[in-house]
Amino acid sequence: MFIEPNLKGERRGWIEVICGSMFSGKTEELIRRLKRVKIANLKVEIFKPAIDTRYDEQKIVSHDTNAILSTPVDNSQTILLLAQEVDVVGIDEAQFFDDQIAVVCEQLALRGIRVIVAGLDMDYLGNPFGQMPNLLARADYITKLHAICQVCGNIANISYRKVNEGGQVLLGEKDVYEPRCRICAQL
Repeated sequence: MFIEPNLKGERRGWIEVICGSMFSGKTEELIRRLKRVKIANLKVEIFKPAIDTRYDEQKIVSHDTNAILSTPVDNSQTILLLAQEVDVVGIDEAQFFDDQIAVVCEQLALRGIRVIVAGLDMDYLGNPFGQMPNLLARADYITKLHAICQVCGNIANISYRKVNEGGQVLLGEKDVYEPRCRICAQL
């Protein structure tokens, strides 16, 4: 689906990406930005992948238990259908979406919508995760957050998996993952 760009001097959209490892505060930052949007009385729609049911089936919830209501969706194209007449779209856990998520975000921005996306930039092996590289390439603004390494206390950018199971996607929390720096991730 092609959306005609907004060329008449009307409002312009953009894409903001918040990325980093687990426990770096990505969802916390997304929630903070979305709450400010609501304070400004802008119309917002918030989405998350339906497979992410770790804390709640409908809410986006940070590890610090801050939460905001969202709409779980099975694919990124659904976001285009549901994001009508809005000023801002928030998307959490973008790495779990299909290969059209970057195109969907681009189309939303062309409609004049501010798009705020949060997700893991790397998987537990330190490799680019899902469609995050494509989102980062299209982003107008990027915020990279870091956690604290649980071994040495330096900044951490790896979501170290403490268990030997599962493929690239294994939903979990502190029982399965901990933040580590690149050196301690090798231990």
